[in-house]
Order: sequence, then C-alpha cells, then structure tokens
Amino acid sequence: MPDHHWLILRLEAPLVAFGGVAIDQLGVTRDFPAASMLTGLLANALGWRRTEWQAHQALQDRLVFAARWERDGEFGVLTDTQNAKLDKNDKGWTTWGEPEGRNGASYGAPHRRQRDYHPDACMVLALRLAPADQEPSLDTLAASLDRPARPLFIGRKPCLPSAPLRQKDRVMAPTAYAALQKLPQQNDGADRLRALWPLGEGPSEGDTVHRIIDLPDRRNWRTGLHGGTRKVVEGVLMPQVLTL
Repeated sequence: MPDHHWLILRLEAPLVAFGGVAIDQLGVTRDFPAASMLTGLLANALGWRRTEWQAHQALQDRLVFAARWERDGEFGVLTDTQNAKLDKNDKGWTTWGEPEGRNGASYGAPHRRQRDYHPDACMVLALRLAPADQEPSLDTLAASLDRPARPLFIGRKPCLPSAPLRQKDRVMAPTAYAALQKLPQQNDGADRLRALWPLGEGPSEGDTVHRIIDLPDRRNWRTGLHGGTRKVVEGVLMPQVLTL
C-alpha cells in the first residue's frame, strides 16, 4: 500500500462541539467530528459561501481522516442553557460584517435552548484528500488554514481555537491509522486513548476495536463513557477503538 501525505490538525479550545442530531431546542455534541463538520471548517477557511453546496459536497466526498482524543475534559459534557427574549428591533453582528435583524418577527416569551460542549478539549486529526490531484489540494488547504478567509471555530461560533489548527509537520503513511500512530501522544497520563478511522484505513478486528453504526450523540453516553465496552454491531460505517 503506497504512502500518502497527511495534513495534521490540532483541535484545541476551552469549548468544542462536534454537532449531532438536534431535536427541538436540544443541541447535542458527538464524540468525534463528522465529515460534514470538517468540510464546513475547511470551506470557511477557503472563504466559500454556504450556498456553494456542489463544492462542499465534492470536498466532503474526498475527505479521508482519522481523529484521536488527546485530552477530554474530566467533568464530561458541559451543557449551556441559553435564554433570550428578542423583539423586532433587536440586531446582531454576523460573520458577514454587518448587523442582521429579524425581519419583524418576535417572540412572546423567552426563547430557551440547550447546547452541549466538550470543555477543555484537545483532539488531533490526520486528513488527506482522495484523489490528491484535484483542487483544492492539500497545499491549498494548508495555506487557507494558516491564513483563513474568515475566523475559524470548532463546531460552533463560541468555540474559538486556542492555537493555530494546522501543525507544521506533515506525515507520510499508508493509512489514516498509521498516520495517527506516528503522532506523539499527549494524553495527560490517561490510561487509554479513544480514536476513530474509516473502515479500510486501519484494523477492523481485535479486543480493543468496538464497531458502531454511527457516531453516537455524547448526551446518550454520559455514564460509563470511559469504562465499559460498546456492543459490536455488524454492517457498520466506521469503527471506534480504545487503545492502551
């Protein structure tokens, strides 16, 4: 299997969020970033608009990545309860650089919602694009992450990174798993690390490999998250592992 160039990202911030299935006012966060979240992050760095869906989809289809937790806040998920009562005269600043109103709509009562975050979090990612000879290239992504067209955030706008996302050194490796293995582990003394990679990009069997149908919402795993094993399910999309 030939070696590939892998771009290394470090997602570190006081708060990060990886999205999930939002129901009504509940905004959960997953254990790991989805391909769509990474696509949005990269597209924001490139300066694309959200209406350019063909470009977004093409980029997402090319993404191959693996992710590994380096530090997960010891207190679990932080839930932010937000309350706001807005009227038609309220305006707020947006990423477009000008205030935006509410087109006359108003609430008769406070608007309440909950948003989940990973506090004091740090995760490393190795990613490449397949095929590699199309634009945007890995070099283009690297340059855009160094000098992004717009401010970057990790999942939600309050999640501003505490350091540059792109690590300077690239990795040469045949698979996403092998790329992660080449990155020094900075797990603050934890006895195990959690990682994720696509099928075919690393081992799919073994005592520490736990297959899951989809990335579960973290809200559903508040108890026993770091302890017990997860049920092995056949016909999966992606495996998750616990490595000592």
